[in-house]
Amino acid sequence: MAKYRKKPVEIEAVKFEDTTESISAIAEMSHDNLIRVDYRQTPVVMRIPTLEGTMTAQVGDYIIRDIEDELYPCKPDIFEKTYERVND
Repeated sequence: MAKYRKKPVEIEAVKFEDTTESISAIAEMSHDNLIRVDYRQTPVVMRIPTLEGTMTAQVGDYIIRDIEDELYPCKPDIFEKTYERVND
């Protein structure tokens, strides 16, 4: 069986928090794609349209823009195991 390693790729990400700053940063990162923050649910969730359908992010999840320019949510524990911050 062959083994494979994930290629190093830089992504953009914002931690989804129920703040104006976080939601504005995610909206800016979305390039005008329709993301919705649903305050009817407790806790608050964000709905993100993707090629695979609408994904739901919870407060604390990271919203990632991948190399194909698509947004998707990532749980914090997976994000922290997979990515490390790079200097700008």
